[in-house]
Amino acid sequence: MALRIPTLRQRRLGAELRRMREQAGFGGSHLARLLGVTPALVSQMEIGKSAVSVARLHEIAEACMCANAPLVEALADMARERDSAWWDEYRTTLAAAPIDVAEIEGRAKRLKSFTIGIIPGLLQTNSYATAVFATGFTPLPEREVDRRVKFRLRRQQIIQAGETPYTALVHEAALRIQYGGPTVLREQLESLIRDSERPAVSLRVVPFATANFPGPSENLLYAEGPVPELDTVQADSSHGSHIFDSPAQLAGYRATLERIEAVALQESESRDHIRSIMKEMNDRHE
Repeated sequence: MALRIPTLRQRRLGAELRRMREQAGFGGSHLARLLGVTPALVSQMEIGKSAVSVARLHEIAEACMCANAPLVEALADMARERDSAWWDEYRTTLAAAPIDVAEIEGRAKRLKSFTIGIIPGLLQTNSYATAVFATGFTPLPEREVDRRVKFRLRRQQIIQAGETPYTALVHEAALRIQYGGPTVLREQLESLIRDSERPAVSLRVVPFATANFPGPSENLLYAEGPVPELDTVQADSSHGSHIFDSPAQLAGYRATLERIEAVALQESESRDHIRSIMKEMNDRHE
């Protein structure tokens, strides 16, 4: 049977099976003997290249003596997934990183982000997103910029639908950096205020005046899964996009975001702060 190229979701299912095996203290060969399969098949399931049926998942959970029933059922739901999603249409035209982000967002029960130098992608306007991609570290041709902008705007459907609660923690620096110039930023800030009034969106600003700011230097996206063990963190850095899902990493990022929320302005104060920045811009450019 030909091996598939696994999606992020399939890789995560495999990683959780590996974690389950390791917590039981088993090697791959030992689990293979318990299941009556080859060690190679265990390895392929754990990297997401071989499909895992619901029945096989329960066999693995039983063999590994996993007593976490909510986790096993959530993994079973992942194993049942067969239908393609909208982002699958882009797998032949876009790099894996933006597709992985769309998949994380699209499967999340709740989203929370922190950005320090840029407006969150889920809240960017067309003009702002175009300016961001056009002025990136590596210059992109116009056709590629257009493709990435369209993909980013399509990701925003989950915000517009209002079915996934979203908390955006935004540092004041992101509200002042003028990607595309003052006109583009002013339009972006106006759009940000409108989006902040959506029922499922909570926008909170971390002002420059915050003392002892506890935040990281990278942009973060925290996606809650059906159970805490299946939460996911995606972080942007100058070296690209990184995904974290180990229990220790998730606990660390949860604590970091809680500290940021503790010092961020409340929602109404955040809108007032954005309006004050817009007024400064208008006074400066009159």
